[in-house]
Amino acid sequence: MANNNRNRYSQLIEDIFFQKYQEGDTRVEFQRTDLAKTAEKLGIRLPKNLGDVVYSFKFRAALPNAIIEKASENKEWVIKNVGRALYAFEQVTEARILPDMMMLATKIPDATPSIVGKYAFDDEQALLTKLRYNRLLDIFAGVTCYSLQNHLRTTVPGIGQVETDEIYVGIDKLGRQFVFPVQAKGGSDEIGIVQIEQDIRLCEHKYPELICRANSSAVY
Repeated sequence: MANNNRNRYSQLIEDIFFQKYQEGDTRVEFQRTDLAKTAEKLGIRLPKNLGDVVYSFKFRAALPNAIIEKASENKEWVIKNVGRALYAFEQVTEARILPDMMMLATKIPDATPSIVGKYAFDDEQALLTKLRYNRLLDIFAGVTCYSLQNHLRTTVPGIGQVETDEIYVGIDKLGRQFVFPVQAKGGSDEIGIVQIEQDIRLCEHKYPELICRANSSAVY
């Protein structure tokens, strides 16, 4: 996120937080309309897509220090969708999902066709393409997987609109059937625990008969 966006977004989200926050709160709710009202009060120009303000603090940028300091010991603030155009700051133990550098790396020969690799962009779609060609879900999950749909966007009760990058379904040698929601991140975007929780809720709602195994992939 560019510095000018970071500065105005930080001002905006910090002001909204402290409008609602009471000392000792572990959950602070706000509405999408609060973004426009607060921006007008502060004289901040909003992006056309209001959701970009919230998205940036979910996956790109840290929350302002003034908000971080209000978290309980060993807790972090995250922003969750809690309904249509409704959000909440909530405290969690861990906000980001990062690679465990203590684990051994599994080396996989790259089966991506050279012509695809030559013209692929450095973004989440290119990452999803590599996952598909190399059958990485099959290898790491031990399940035969098939891509069902890209960019599934739907509404989940208690959350609102949810979008996952790709949905796989699969079956193992015991005949158990699975659904794998996959999130892919490229560039400076990070994988947040909120997005994984949303994927699990999405699968519980849309595919209740399947075993859900949430997945994430990122370029580091």
